Amino acid sequence: MYTGLVEATGRISKTEPAAEGRRLRVETPLASDLAVGDSAAISGVCLTVERRSDDWFEAFATEETLARTYLSDLRVDDAVNLERPMPVDGRFDGHVVKGTVDTTGTVAEIREQEKGVEFAFEVPDSFAGYLVEKGAVAVDGASLTVADYDDRRFTVAAIPETLRLTTLTEKDIGDPVHLEADVLAKYVERRLAVEAAQ
Repeated sequence: MYTGLVEATGRISKTEPAAEGRRLRVETPLASDLAVGDSAAISGVCLTVERRSDDWFEAFATEETLARTYLSDLRVDDAVNLERPMPVDGRFDGHVVKGTVDTTGTVAEIREQEKGVEFAFEVPDSFAGYLVEKGAVAVDGASLTVADYDDRRFTVAAIPETLRLTTLTEKDIGDPVHLEADVLAKYVERRLAVEAAQ
């Protein structure tokens, strides 16, 4: 489990197809704190560390993961957000993020503000129902608060610290983002569906 509090960013140094998926190498100082077999969220996608050195680690993404994400579109030198799973005795400052991306959205608008930047993201119809005002959403693994929303898009206001710690500053209009809805909303949706079927 993750909290959506990005610890560091990294750069893709190698990406290559492999049997039934794709292997990614990420250069980051965070690699020295990882071990083979550890989980790591790469822009919100939970993957397992297969190889590592002090300044890079490699992970494998299955075809199912590639179908739900934009990992197959990453190129050498692209930036990614990184987070290790929350330790049992760690502080819980974000929200529950599983690292299982629901879908991808698209950067629709970027507006500079006096303190930070407002981003608008277009979303598929299937995701819009999970959005609520002031609710949590993970964008490329970063826990953000929904400022406004409708059936097609939502906005967030990223403060300077969020911009410093994540890859949001490297996003352009039209770029894809990974989206993960708050898992609590999914449990509510499932419970309501069960009750409606009874």
